[in-house]
Amino acid sequence: MQLLMAAVLAASTLVSPQLTGPFPVGTLGAHLVDSTRLDPFQPSKNRELMVTVSYPAHRRGQQAPWLAEGLATAIDPIISSPDYLDIPAGTVDWAKTLRQARVDAPPIRNKWPVVLFSPGLQTPREFYAGAADDLASRGYVVVTVSHTHESVAVEFPGNRLEWGLLPDSKPETMKKAIDARVADMRFVLTQLPRLHRWADTSRVGIAGHSYGGYTAGETMAHDRRFDAGINIDGAMEHTGDGGTYAPGEVVTKGLDRPFLLFGGDLGDRELSHVDTSLTRTWADFWPKQRGWKRDVHLDNGAHLGFSDMQWSLPQIAQISPQRRADLIGTINPEDALDAQHDYVAAFFDLHLKHRGTTLFDRPRHPGIRLVG
Repeated sequence: MQLLMAAVLAASTLVSPQLTGPFPVGTLGAHLVDSTRLDPFQPSKNRELMVTVSYPAHRRGQQAPWLAEGLATAIDPIISSPDYLDIPAGTVDWAKTLRQARVDAPPIRNKWPVVLFSPGLQTPREFYAGAADDLASRGYVVVTVSHTHESVAVEFPGNRLEWGLLPDSKPETMKKAIDARVADMRFVLTQLPRLHRWADTSRVGIAGHSYGGYTAGETMAHDRRFDAGINIDGAMEHTGDGGTYAPGEVVTKGLDRPFLLFGGDLGDRELSHVDTSLTRTWADFWPKQRGWKRDVHLDNGAHLGFSDMQWSLPQIAQISPQRRADLIGTINPEDALDAQHDYVAAFFDLHLKHRGTTLFDRPRHPGIRLVG
């Protein structure tokens, strides 16, 4: 009890990274209900989603909290546990850590291309706020999506929390999850014009991390409204524990639109189309891809370094150096952030704004390697 009380008393806020684009950023949250679809995890009710919209805005209003109070309280014991950060609960005041985006700031009136973002398996959308806000600062409307009942927890209006309901990681469960995710992303795009009047839905990108990277590719395979996509460090399969190899249609059929693979390391292994030790899916996808393609690798960058863990973990002194290396790698955190922000923006600038770039011809960032 004394240790817990000391941790609570010492709880510290973190500082989110400054935006790198020319525009300030506004943000809003939205509760969406798909009246045409039952929730696959709770089929007694319609599918509900929470999304966050980040957009170029005038610099007005209060900075948004990184995590809402209810969600922060609910997941602190989980993220602080030995399975993740291995620090005392209450070490970090997640709710008082602020994003750079401002709540309901007036939008800059211009038609902005759109990027939808899908998080990793069971991961709240809030843990990609830094990347979403930074891309918005470069002239995009960015929508991050929480996949209800798969995400560990989603906070809805009225402080209602909906917890994750994934019973296991069997192939049939993973197939249900990817199908729900694809339907979620397609529904959100349909709803976007009423969420943000300055979103240009004739120029649409999609990106995601881990299972969200699979979601990005699989959504493009099922919906031609998505013009370009990025898979960030994600296997594109729903094989599950002990299942036979079950790649998605994005792997078996490929795409005729631009797609970027952006991978990191897991120990001595890497996720790329030339290394099949982690997954066959990138290698199988590569010859099937008919549109523009590149495979970019972040050397010494670990899986969770592609989330907000990249900027938050280095600020938490209680995390051991080994745990930090396991979670976000050994690359300099600022170098990793710069590379991630620049390559994601350059890809969408190239394919949604038709602006040239040399980043895919010769890397200029420490740790970046062009695999193909």
